This record gives sequence, structure tokens and C-alpha cells, in this order.
Amino acid sequence: MSTATVSGEWTSEELMQGKAGVPSSPPSSPSKSMKKSTRKLAASGKVDPMDWGTPGHLTEEEVATFMKFRDEVEKRGGEFKSTVYSFGDIEGEAFCLTRWLRARKFKYDDVIAMIEEATEVRTSARGQDFYPDPVQALGCEPSVFMAQYPQLYHGHAKNGCPVFISKPGVLNVDGMECITTLDGILKFHWHVMMHDYTSRLKKHKEANPDFVNFQCVTVIDLEHLSTSQLNQRALSILKTQTAIDSVCFPETMNKTLVINAPRFFSLTWNIIKGWIDPRTAGKIELISNRKNWEARLRELVDVDQLPSDYGGKGMATTATLASDVPKGVMKQKHELVHVRTSGSSSVEVPAGGSLHVTVFTRSQTEVIISVVDETSKSKVYAEGVSVKHTGGSGDNDKPTSVVITKEHIKGPVKAKIKIQSKGGRFSTAGNYMVACNIY
Repeated sequence: MSTATVSGEWTSEELMQGKAGVPSSPPSSPSKSMKKSTRKLAASGKVDPMDWGTPGHLTEEEVATFMKFRDEVEKRGGEFKSTVYSFGDIEGEAFCLTRWLRARKFKYDDVIAMIEEATEVRTSARGQDFYPDPVQALGCEPSVFMAQYPQLYHGHAKNGCPVFISKPGVLNVDGMECITTLDGILKFHWHVMMHDYTSRLKKHKEANPDFVNFQCVTVIDLEHLSTSQLNQRALSILKTQTAIDSVCFPETMNKTLVINAPRFFSLTWNIIKGWIDPRTAGKIELISNRKNWEARLRELVDVDQLPSDYGGKGMATTATLASDVPKGVMKQKHELVHVRTSGSSSVEVPAGGSLHVTVFTRSQTEVIISVVDETSKSKVYAEGVSVKHTGGSGDNDKPTSVVITKEHIKGPVKAKIKIQSKGGRFSTAGNYMVACNIY
């Protein structure tokens, strides 16, 4: 679909005053009146800060910059243009170009420099088609990754934007290091933005032609966050994801609610704000009180689009994540086992089900793993599987994964995965991610 098909080229007058039949700013809901909007309007006679720099609200000077920018994008074409239209032509020329212009406050040279940088940043990922296979990107099933760092899309806000929920408060850094690398997380983020998020935007646009706000409403849940979790490893994971968005996907944050924020987070927030531009930081609200953040979420999102554990009537996030499993899998269990001399993990397999076990690790101490019947130790389903990390120890050296069950273990059975270290008496074997798939 061409840009012209979506909303056509905008004249200078339309960029300043609006275009007939095309919403110049996003309503609170594609099907509801603007009077339902939850945005706090500026004083009468002034442009709403949320409207600044959007089609229909430009100044003459901004229109001149827009026209110059539009001509340059068409002139350069190629990868430069592909970077600008990262979500495709369906976003619409005026709305796409003003996203980039707002990101650099309509300073033309800064906008061009930003796109040149973004084009360079995209080079490697573009050569791999932005990693269409998430398993290859991560080195493990996404469900294993999500069990260590829960995050998901869940419905749409009243203004049509996808709702994204992230739970860094329960981020398991040790678990993440067992299954993937910072490079794998980076590749997976490219996959999410270019294949998952983009697909959601396009589908919503096709179903709701008036949708023009290619942005996201994000909920960052800090429940259970402790100071010990905010180490360099955790911050590296978070920074890896934000680095791409700030350069390659500007102005895609519509609103972010940071909820259940502990008192100490204010210091951390001052650090994180340094990674994002000031205007973006102004779109972020910190709300600790549950009653208050539930009320704020219901202002932004209809209850049928909100998960039940976030004050809505939709499926709980835990249930949604648990249902997002590989084809043929009925249930999964992921447990990080810390081994000094020995350790174990147990899982129940129902009648008619079958068990498949994989173990991930970075430990260079050899361990022997067996799977036995917990109620009858004489029943051994897998015996003497040696597991030892043979790769490097760098952040981007891939961990080792070993399939423990060469044949599926049929239920009903309560299986116990036993890990025995072959290291010295006073040594620590390390961490092992036990990933169980029940078919």
C-alpha cells in the first residue's frame, strides 16, 4: 500500500490546520469522541503538548523543515528511506516524517544525522532480515526467555496504541545468563520491533483506518524490585533494549507508567533518564500506590483490554505468558538450580503427557544429570548425561545447552531431575537452567 493511499500528501495549509477526513491527532479511542480523551490539555488557545509537532499542528517554520525533509528522503531513497519508513508506508507520510522531526525538535541537520546513525545501527540486523526466527535470535525458545524476564503485549489503549507490559522487578539475571547473551537479547529485540510490534501496528491500522498513532503505551511493573537486582548485569540488559529504540524508532512511546516503584528507585530513574531524551522522559509517570495506578490505567485502557492482574477484565498476564508455548507443548516449567555439590528440580507429568528436558548453563564444572521417578528411585528415565560449558566466558559467548531426555518420558509420573557435580569438595558448580516441556 502506498503512502498516498493511506492519507495522501499533505499541503502546507493542511500540515498547519488539519486535513479533511484524517485525524490530525490520536483520539482516546478509534471509535469514541475526543471528549473521552485522558490527555491533560494546555491552557486555552495553546497547542496541547501532546499535539506539538504532529500533522495539523505545525508552525510555518516547522512546515518548511518538513517539506525540506520530505524532499531529502525521496532524493536519497534506498536504505535511508527504509530507515525512516521502518514500519512501512502504511503509517502515512505525514505521521512518519513528523515522528523523526519531533525526535530532534525539527532541527533539520540533527534529524538527518540521526537517520544516518540509525541506518548504520540497522546494517547488521537488516542483513539478517531483522531475525525473523526468535529462537535463532535468542538461542532458546522465547518462552524460556520470558520466564526470566516477563514481558508481553496485551490489547490496545483507548487511543489505539498497543499496550506493552514489562516486569523488570522479577528479572532473573542469573537465569538470563544461563540461556542467552546480550547479543542474543539485542537480536531478539530487533525481531520484536520489526516483526511482532510492526505486525500489530499494521493489523490495527487495517482494521481501524483512522488509527494514525504508531506508538505504544507501556507499563513497567517494578513489584519485587530490590537494590541487589540493580547490578551492572541487569542494567546492561535494560540498556541494550532502550539503545535501539531511542535511535531507530523515535517517538514510538505514547505513554509509560512505571508502577509499584520502590522508594529507592528515584535514584535509578535519574540514571535511566540519561539514556533517553528529555521529551520522552516527560511522557513517563511513576505511580507506586496500586489503587492510583489501576485508576490511571483504566483512564488509558478499556477494562476489557486490561489484564485482570492489572485492574481489568482480560486474561491475567501470568496465564497469557503460560499459554505462549512452542507448538505441541501443553505446559512448561523453567527452574534455575544453583549447584554447589548437587541440586534437583521436580516436575509432574499428567497421564497422556510426555516430558522433554533441556539444561542450559555457563558453568565450566562438569555435572552429571539424571532423570528419575521421584516416588520410586529405582526407575531411571535418563542416566549419566554429562553437562559442561565448553564455550568462552564473554558476555556474547553463547551458553551450552544439552538435551537430557533423548526420548520423551511418558506420564503419569513425578520426575526428578538430579544434578551431581564432579568438581572438588569445596568448589561450586554454578547455575543450571532446567527447561521442561510437557507435550
